[in-house]
Amino acid sequence: MDTHCHFDDHSFAPDRLQLLKEMQTLGVSDLIIPAITQASWDAIQTLCTSQAGLHAAYGLHPLYLAEHTQQHLTILADFIQGNRLQVIAVGECGLDFFLPDLDVQRQTEFFNAQLKLAKQFDLPVIIHARRSVDAVLSCIRRVGGLRGVVHSFAGSLQQAEQLIAQGFYLGAGGTLTYERAHRLRYVLKTVPLEFLLLETDAPDQPDSQWRGQRNTPLRLPVIAEALAELRSCSVESIAKVTTTNAQNLFGIN
Repeated sequence: MDTHCHFDDHSFAPDRLQLLKEMQTLGVSDLIIPAITQASWDAIQTLCTSQAGLHAAYGLHPLYLAEHTQQHLTILADFIQGNRLQVIAVGECGLDFFLPDLDVQRQTEFFNAQLKLAKQFDLPVIIHARRSVDAVLSCIRRVGGLRGVVHSFAGSLQQAEQLIAQGFYLGAGGTLTYERAHRLRYVLKTVPLEFLLLETDAPDQPDSQWRGQRNTPLRLPVIAEALAELRSCSVESIAKVTTTNAQNLFGIN
């Protein structure tokens, strides 16, 4: 299962149905599609209700801070309430301290509000945490009673263990296939497999064999193989355990 794929992206418009067919032949059973702005929610809802195996999460991504308004948080609460059986998570939300022009205080306000919505509706949360894991941890602890995944995890082993202790999973994607990602590869080799999820973040973050090209869910087996090699276990065990993890977290049968 690909637990983080922006399959609503316009780059997939020409071949989305073909990719869905090819996914099945590769054993990629499901996709979780996290929203990034309020403007994308309707399209994601339409997509996920039109095709089996596609699951929707709704949120406000920190990179698109300029597009968000306070009203969008109210609309998000109403949207979740009105589509309770279809929404599997709140997200993508979080903090991004990589880009200096993004207002940290405003990011934090939107993030905290979405964490509170996840708690209110008893939903997992899909978190973006670029150069911000400690701040994300602080917000998670402050709200309390949460569960979810930090997607494309890139922190330290200590941070990973703290997130796991808070009930969170770590998203492992194409970055782990790069030999230079020493710290990440050590973390993903060390933490219990029961707390890892597989993701592509397509169309972004291609694996090392696919750099410079549009990423797709068809690359998920490459990530699974790399993780299996890293952990000295079978690809089958990686696929089975990470899929079970995703099913447990997001309530997917």
